[in-house]
Amino acid sequence: MKDLTARAKEIIRAEAEAMLAIPFDINFSKAINAMLACRGRVITTGMGKAGHIAQKMAGTLCSTGTSSVYLHPGEAEHGDLGLLSEGDVILAYSTSGKTREVVEMLGLAHHFGIDTVIGITSHPDSAIREQCSIVIDMGVIKEPCPLGLTPTSSTTVMLAISDAIALCLMEERGFTKEQYGLRHHGGYLGKKARLETE
Repeated sequence: MKDLTARAKEIIRAEAEAMLAIPFDINFSKAINAMLACRGRVITTGMGKAGHIAQKMAGTLCSTGTSSVYLHPGEAEHGDLGLLSEGDVILAYSTSGKTREVVEMLGLAHHFGIDTVIGITSHPDSAIREQCSIVIDMGVIKEPCPLGLTPTSSTTVMLAISDAIALCLMEERGFTKEQYGLRHHGGYLGKKARLETE
């Protein structure tokens, strides 16, 4: 049997290096402040693997005190764009920033009174950069996939940025264990939060 542990470590190292190389700048703080000031909901969006990260982010935000929902950009083309309301903030995920469905959705968002669009993207020529009021740059991403195509380092970076956003928002809101417990009425985490606040 071929021992693939060295290759596995190489892949994990590539993903860890990509996370450590995220070029955080003032736009990260601007994004946090925009979400804190949001009068509606944070609408997350993304296609494919980036969409899975966007869905996870919506769940994390909801459980930590920021009202959020995921909007599939493909479904947005067929009526779900009506989910948007004035005062919402869009958080859009796309490594290339060229995904047609995402670009088109962001281009139409202003019709619904959306003033703040936050993009999480990597490519310098990303089309969504022009659609966003705030851009969180992922940095240059090199996928460890032998084809250089499968999104792994890029989605790991997206997830890391998302977690940083969610936890910073949580801290800035002064979100408590009691509030956490109210949002988790079932499961281990909810029980743990409630026990620790009794």
